Amino acid sequence: MGFVREENAVRYLNEQGEKKGEVTFPALDANTVEIDHTFVDPSMRGTGLAGKLMKEAAEQIQAEEKKAVLTCSYAVQWFERHPEYSGIVKK
Repeated sequence: MGFVREENAVRYLNEQGEKKGEVTFPALDANTVEIDHTFVDPSMRGTGLAGKLMKEAAEQIQAEEKKAVLTCSYAVQWFERHPEYSGIVKK
């Protein structure tokens, strides 16, 4: 199936519709979300899925013209490596 964008989450589903990864970003207020969780199923680790999920999440947050507070340790590291998305990080 692939990537599925939902309100406040991006998930990766395999061909059987099983969730194999996700990034969640619940709303803190009307203009701000908190990237609080990244998960990749053990069967998919090492494939780059976490980075692809984070990119999808960043693009969704950017498209919605929102800012993100980073509390997920993976998100903090990912945004440090991808300064092109630094504009969405709430300082």
